[in-house]
Amino acid sequence: MAAALEVLVGRIETLALDAVVNAANTQLSPGTGVDGALRAAAGPELTEATRALAPIEVGAAVLTPGFKLPARYVIHTAAPIWAQGGGEGEKVAGLARCYSSAIALAEERMLAAIGFPCLGAGNYGWPRGFACAIAIAACEEALQAAPHVQRLVFCCFTEADAELYRKGLG
Repeated sequence: MAAALEVLVGRIETLALDAVVNAANTQLSPGTGVDGALRAAAGPELTEATRALAPIEVGAAVLTPGFKLPARYVIHTAAPIWAQGGGEGEKVAGLARCYSSAIALAEERMLAAIGFPCLGAGNYGWPRGFACAIAIAACEEALQAAPHVQRLVFCCFTEADAELYRKGLG
């Protein structure tokens, strides 16, 4: 059975799923946006847990407990920065790897429900529509090899972002 893909407007740190995905940096050090919201809600234990896992490569994914979050786990992944050097194809592949690595990790841990923010579209400067299209394509592909993942939520901070995902999903 294919995973149900959902789009909602909300705050990722409030989702009661098996795992939520953190838009992290490669050093897994505290940041703003999604990362800051997750760390504030999870408590200082999340930062302690990430210290032992850093650094990670762009597109890699690592897992920590959710601590005080409603989600059991946090999957941390680092997207490429749109304005930094490198070819567009390399950046697209890196962003797609964020999604596929997170889904593969969820599958490895037999997690049924996972939530993603709009990776790369905040502080990392990706054009929102472009990042959305990559997210949808990468998730649809990765889910083919992840039968345990039954629910995938695209958690958007704004209605405008959610509309991009709804259109992309048809």
